[in-house]
Order: sequence, then C-alpha cells, then structure tokens
Amino acid sequence: MNLGVAAGLFAAMLALMALRVPIWAAMFVPGVLGYVWLSGPDPLLAFLKGLAFARFSIYDLSVVPLFLLMGQLATQGGLSAGLFRAAAAFVGHWRGGLAQASVLASAAFGSVCGSSVATAATIAQVALPEMRRYRYDGGFATATLAAGGTLGILIPPSVVLVLYAILTEQNIARLFAAALLPGILAAALYCVAIALFMRVRPQLGPPDARMPMRRRLDVLAGVVPVTVIFIIVLGGIYGGVFTATEAAAIGVLLTAVAGFAARQLTPRRLGQALLATAQTTGAIFMIFIGADMLNAALALTQMPAQVADLIAHVDLSPLAVLVAVLLFYIVLGGVMDEMSMLLLTLPVVFPAVMQLPLFGLGLEDKALWFGVLLLTVVNIGLIAPPVGLNVYVVGMQARDVPVARTYRYVFVFLAADALRLALLVALPVLSLWLVQFVR
Repeated sequence: MNLGVAAGLFAAMLALMALRVPIWAAMFVPGVLGYVWLSGPDPLLAFLKGLAFARFSIYDLSVVPLFLLMGQLATQGGLSAGLFRAAAAFVGHWRGGLAQASVLASAAFGSVCGSSVATAATIAQVALPEMRRYRYDGGFATATLAAGGTLGILIPPSVVLVLYAILTEQNIARLFAAALLPGILAAALYCVAIALFMRVRPQLGPPDARMPMRRRLDVLAGVVPVTVIFIIVLGGIYGGVFTATEAAAIGVLLTAVAGFAARQLTPRRLGQALLATAQTTGAIFMIFIGADMLNAALALTQMPAQVADLIAHVDLSPLAVLVAVLLFYIVLGGVMDEMSMLLLTLPVVFPAVMQLPLFGLGLEDKALWFGVLLLTVVNIGLIAPPVGLNVYVVGMQARDVPVARTYRYVFVFLAADALRLALLVALPVLSLWLVQFVR
C-alpha cells in the first residue's frame, strides 16, 4: 500500500512538471497530499512549522549565495572576455581552435563561477560572435558552447558540489579536491574530441590566423585576475587557511575588486549581479523546501529504507548496481534539473550506495568518489536530449540555429563524457588522489 502511495507521489510530481508547474511546487504539493494521506493534517502542520528553519538555519548553506554572487560578479565584471582571448591566442589557429578556446575559457571561468548555466551563457556571449566571424557551423558552435558550459559545475568551486556536501554531510574542501582532477580531465577530453572530429569534418571549424608570440603574452594579462582569485580561494580552502564559506566571501570581494579595477563592473551592473543572485538563491532554496516536503512524505512510506535494502541484497555485483544507479541518473537528468534531481533522490540513493563494497573504499572515500560520479552524470544531463538545459541556454543567443542542429553535434561531447565516466568508475584514484593533500 505504502509503495503505491510513493509511486503515486512520483507520478503526481512528473505530471505537474509536464504542466510546467514550478519545480518546487511540483514536489511540494504531492508531498503535502501524501503526508496528509499517511499521517493526517495535524502532523503536517507540526512538520511545516519547523521546516523552513530546520533547513535554512544550516550555516554551510550560506556558501551557496556567496558562490552564486561570485559568479555573477565575474560575469558582470567582464572576466570572461579575457579568458577567451587568451585561450584563442594559443589554440585559435588550429582547425576547431576557437571551439577548443571556448572549452578552455569555460573551464577557467568555471573556477570562479560555479554554475553551468552562467558559464554557458557568459562564454557564449563572447565566443559565439567570433566563431560566427570565422564561419563555424552554427550547430557545432552551439554544441561546443553548451558542452563547455557544463565545466562550470565540474571545476571547483561548484554549487552542485556544495549541495551534495551539505546533503551527505561531507567536507566541502575535500569534495572540491576530489572534483578538480576529473574537471581538468573533462576539459582535456572535450578538446581531444574536437581535434578528432575536425579530422573528419574540418570544414565545420575553420582556423583563425596565427598570433605572434609577443601578442600572445600580452593577451595573457587578461587571465591574471582569474588566476589570482582561483589560487587564493581554492588554495586557501585546500590549505586549511579558511573554510569554504570564508573562501566564498573572499572570492566575492576579490572578484568585485577585479571587476571595478577593469572598469567593467559599474554600480548598475553590481545591482544586476545582486538581483540575479537573489533570484537564483530564492529559486534554489524553494526547491529545497519542495524536496524536503516530498522526501518527508516518502519517508513515511518507508520507500527509502526498502530501496536501500533492495539495492544491498540485489543479485548483482556491487559495480553493476553502481552502473545501474548512474544510468538511472542519466535518464532522470534528461527531464529534471540537477538541483531538483539531487535533492529528491540523494536521501534514498546515497545510503544504499554506501552499503555497497566498492574497490575496498572506506565510507568517506566512497562518498567523495560517488559525489564526483554524480557530478559527471549531472553534467551529461545538461546537454543530453530531450531537455539539455545548456543547449537551450546557448540556443537563446543563437536563435537562427535550430535545437535539433545543435543536438546533431552534441554526440561528440557525449562520447567524451561516456569515456570520462568509464575512467572515473574504473579508476577511483582519479577522484581521490588529490584528497590526501587536503587538511
């Protein structure tokens, strides 16, 4: 009976999402109805009384708006333009070089942004006109920018990683360290995929003119602010100099100073950054409330405990179970955004995965490794059909390029993602090697 209620809650949530009801409401309303059905109205009111305070009084959550503000200030402060010019100066003269420059610029911008959507939108503003000027194929250009944007949540600091750390009670600094090498690997594999694809379809990415070395060195000055911010923020976290929240606050200050020094960040743009941060933070926190409500109702059905028990005793190898979980997330990522997906499923999936004996890993190492794997499959969902969010974000800036044409070339980057996911599953050391150096 209770499992039927749980299935009904999921069905109601998906139906509301299909009707374009906001994500938080699509989770909150079924959660309320399910809670009343299972416990009655009085227990629901008692639960709602403390729901918001119990969630938002967590100190670590303050890092979310801070990292979001850091990314908005970097966007409004014009840091992205210098990053793209520097990358293009060194690789733009290759076939597909501007596409590779977009990927490298996205990786660098992600180190001060933490949001995939913001990274995709910001780098697209700078890179898309240049790629059009050199007659890049529209679908290939938008696919590259959509895929490159996913590096915004792969290269620390990452808002998604922060949420994972909070939900699973993991150390944010160690989780950032675990994601750094896989994030660099993602950027490298994207560049390799572009280079290989250019051997087959060279006409899609004409080369830029070769830039003299002296001019290249001059252009490098544009990446100094981002480099300094990256070293101070992540170096301070990894070295134990300050906490992730303190690092985010320092990052906000340094990014604002860099923007004002470059005369790109004006009082008006500062106001826009603050407003966009408030809007995004409010949306994320409302998703928290919706997910907490639905998860509370699901807990009453005993479904999480039964799923954990099922996974622990299923007649499959632990690695096969892990692969099935990751495939489930890839499918789910095609219809849900990453925040909602993690908030809704982690309370069920995480305890079950922690019970699996995987490569002899301890609980903390397993949790860090699984977090990186989840980040990777979330990354796939951001560009995979039918609802690759980054594809639509970039498409808004290239309205003359049909979404179907973009998806025609997304497979190049999905192939690189599949290879990276296989490597990370088979070789946990790729995720855990840097962790040993973090205090």
